[in-house]
Amino acid sequence: QVQLVESGGGLVQAGGSLRLACAASGPTASIYSMAWFRQPPGKEREFVAHIWWSTGGTYYVNSVKGRFTISRDYAKNTVYLQMNSLKPEDTAVYSCAADTRLSGLYHYNYWGQGTQVTVSS
Repeated sequence: QVQLVESGGGLVQAGGSLRLACAASGPTASIYSMAWFRQPPGKEREFVAHIWWSTGGTYYVNSVKGRFTISRDYAKNTVYLQMNSLKPEDTAVYSCAADTRLSGLYHYNYWGQGTQVTVSS
């Protein structure tokens, strides 16, 4: 099974930046795509960004376009989420996910435990 471990969360002031990382291990050659989701306090989990593993093609939710960038390091089996111009409403637990079934956008079968991002005003 694929294992996913996130890192890089923390406390940052509004307008600041953070970079999250998600390291994949196990049968990583089976990964078709990866994504970041977030769950704000008291709310449901929501999609943030997606990256196709082979092509590097990306897709974002409108609320983060122009501020967040998803990327991957093929050699390190790691996906990143660079978050700039952070806002208090970006506060959430951020989790990464992987798709090994070619299920397409929004469908993933492996999940990490998550990392807390808190943006103070």
